[in-house]
Amino acid sequence: MTPEESLALIKANLAEVLNAEIIDDIVLNQKRPLKVYWGTATTGKPHCGYFVPIMKIAEFLAAGCSVKILLADLHAYLDNMKAPLELIEQRVLYYERIIKSLLKAVNVDLSKLEFVKGSSYQKSEAYTMDRFKLEGSTRISVAQKAGAEVVKQTADPFLGGLCYPLMQALDEEYLDVDAQFGGVDQRKIFTFALENLPKIGYKVRAHMMNSMVPGLGEAQKMSSSEPDSKIDLLDSPEIVAKKLKKAVCVPKKVEGNGVIAFVEHVLIRALALKNGGKATFTVERRDEEPIVYDDIAKLKADYEADVITPQSLKPAVTKVLNELLEPIRAEYEASDDWKRISELAYPPEVKEVKTKKAKDKGDPAKREAALAAKAAAMTVKEADEAK
Repeated sequence: MTPEESLALIKANLAEVLNAEIIDDIVLNQKRPLKVYWGTATTGKPHCGYFVPIMKIAEFLAAGCSVKILLADLHAYLDNMKAPLELIEQRVLYYERIIKSLLKAVNVDLSKLEFVKGSSYQKSEAYTMDRFKLEGSTRISVAQKAGAEVVKQTADPFLGGLCYPLMQALDEEYLDVDAQFGGVDQRKIFTFALENLPKIGYKVRAHMMNSMVPGLGEAQKMSSSEPDSKIDLLDSPEIVAKKLKKAVCVPKKVEGNGVIAFVEHVLIRALALKNGGKATFTVERRDEEPIVYDDIAKLKADYEADVITPQSLKPAVTKVLNELLEPIRAEYEASDDWKRISELAYPPEVKEVKTKKAKDKGDPAKREAALAAKAAAMTVKEADEAK
């Protein structure tokens, strides 16, 4: 690629870029690979919503960028303690396995990709001192605002959740990158980094953001905590079909439609990566010729015009998504080690069995006497009625 082509691909399919001139200077003037990091807290099982950032990471790699993926184990713990540390340790291994498998599923070269575990440097003396510096100059209200769309919000928050955005800002320096990538829900953390890293002597970075894909149910985005909003990356073909069949997909409505958004932000881009830049997304129609799309704008226009309907779109999405997931499922099934990691990282929930308390029926002898007295009374009553 020429520097101009590389720059175009780096900026493609993004919702917003902050400090784009930093990226321009590195690619066009310094003529070196852009160093980018993307972080993910290792909490719930990755779902198909992860395809959205993975598609962009794949494009970064194709554009010649050097990419680091931060497996943020301490962040996972600090976010309202969603999991104990012993589980998070196994989840780091699980995340690395499945993210690599995701990228391989769309034919991405992993040679310029590096995985970094957060605690490998976040417990160092230098990092701790820098964190103290940020903590000493950051008000609680500012920390809460920075993490408002990322960290679980409560009326009485844990101190760890307030440290979350401060650490994410510091990670830019300690990972030695030019830019951080994340969803638009990270914007407040990105602006916190821009405003506060210079206060402790560090340079500002560029920030690139992808759109958030609506969930398949009523949820605003795919989320591990909303089972109906997402499809797990290891779901069987039958479960994928079942979930997509139930997905909310209002006829002739594109805005907020999770199925349409998934085609736009994942499937068409994944097909392009797999097929050397050309995407062909086919929608079969009953009693009519199928339509082949290589452009999301045409698909959206046809959907709004009722040329294609939810009944024709959902099977097409199911087919392509299952084709994408098949090599991931196959790799998982072939690996006893990955299965072992999965069991340790996400052990089945043990439901508490409620036992009924035995009613205190009192002294057996007294109970027998009461029954006998009741029977005798009934006999007298029957005799009186007979008279």
